[in-house]
Amino acid sequence: MGKITFMGAGSTVFAKNVLGDSLQTDSLREFEIALYDIDPQRLEESFKMICALNKNTNNNKAKITRFLGVGNRKDALRGADFVVNAIQVGLYEPCTVTDFEVPKKYGLRQTIADTLGVGGVFRALRTIPVLEDFARDMEEVCPDAWFLNYTNPMGMLAGFMQRYTGIKTVGLCHSVQGCTRGILNSLGIKYTEPIKEKIAGINHMGWLLEVYDSDGTDLYPEIRKRACEVLEKEAFKGNKPKHWDLVRYEYIRRFGYYCTESSEHNAEYNNLFIKSKYPELIDRYNIPLDEYPRRCVDQIAGWAKMRDEFINDSLTHHKTHEYASYIMNSIYTDTPYKIGGNVINKGLIDNLPKEACVEVFCLVDKNGVTPTIQGPLPVQLAALNMTNINVQLLTIEAAVTKKKEHIYQAVMLDPHASSELSIDDIIAMCDDLIAEHGDWLPKYI
Repeated sequence: MGKITFMGAGSTVFAKNVLGDSLQTDSLREFEIALYDIDPQRLEESFKMICALNKNTNNNKAKITRFLGVGNRKDALRGADFVVNAIQVGLYEPCTVTDFEVPKKYGLRQTIADTLGVGGVFRALRTIPVLEDFARDMEEVCPDAWFLNYTNPMGMLAGFMQRYTGIKTVGLCHSVQGCTRGILNSLGIKYTEPIKEKIAGINHMGWLLEVYDSDGTDLYPEIRKRACEVLEKEAFKGNKPKHWDLVRYEYIRRFGYYCTESSEHNAEYNNLFIKSKYPELIDRYNIPLDEYPRRCVDQIAGWAKMRDEFINDSLTHHKTHEYASYIMNSIYTDTPYKIGGNVINKGLIDNLPKEACVEVFCLVDKNGVTPTIQGPLPVQLAALNMTNINVQLLTIEAAVTKKKEHIYQAVMLDPHASSELSIDDIIAMCDDLIAEHGDWLPKYI
């Protein structure tokens, strides 16, 4: 049978979802599952969890193995058919704390900082060298494996892997799956399945371009109407807003379309919402500054309480909608399946650069992941995407060339940083971040 290697297996909850799904997929039940991590405690916890799931949901049909540390990485990867990547280089401490606290000294506030902005840039710079090592090992011990990347910043990491390694890679994110039904439900719009939708753009800034009910009714006019009504009620009447999605509703109001990823993410992907000169915008649009550090603290505390629930001989699992097991089943059995995947553009979206990593619908079957041509985006949406793509391409350039000037350029072109800081402050901030990251980064010249 085949083999699935899970990189970053200490991400226990996510490992449960992806590997629990695999253990409940008929074609994958007898695969070897190799768990890899550099943290011995988290690796052991995940090993016990997956062994329990294998026993309780799969009659021990799978072979579960574990591999600790860089010295055992090749053995973890050897012979793999699929490699699922869920690593976080530098974790919450010290690196995520650094990504937030250093920019804050310069007056630059962030919400999530894992996809774009100076936080996203430095997360990519410390992660790409690790993925390069993964790719080198895979080219030696499992050259035909598919690399399923879930780690952020997606556009930069998947873009690097597809442009600068020989590994078959697709980037995967949750945001496409829940986008359409999420907005319809939040606006109270009734619909019947199947929904016909068209989504294209870049990761975390993909666009819901079309949405039709099962009877062919265009649902966008009602979406636009109700989104504007929420904005008027929540953001423009002097009330303390309670709604969590006002930034994306403002996208609908001003740019005409809804975006795949959350408002807390998109608040920092542009120069429109987080502005020290207009602090009232934070309240108006209910923007949660420093949201990701809060989540990390809550998750760390929560895991201490959840551990006994997950590391339990009686643990079971209900299959989720994560793409990974469906992709693996589709490739292995030649069963066609549609996903939203992150792939190199190469003409898929006419008015974005060919070397950009774009998020489009893809067909999965025995041939792997085949992206579909989307055509051009509405010009205003392509323009918004380009402000993010500029940063992504320059960050990849910095990681490949090891030149500081490209780090500076990436952050100077970031729409949020450049709207708040001077060139001199951006360069000084980047130098401080390089110094604070220390050995988490390679040496830059």
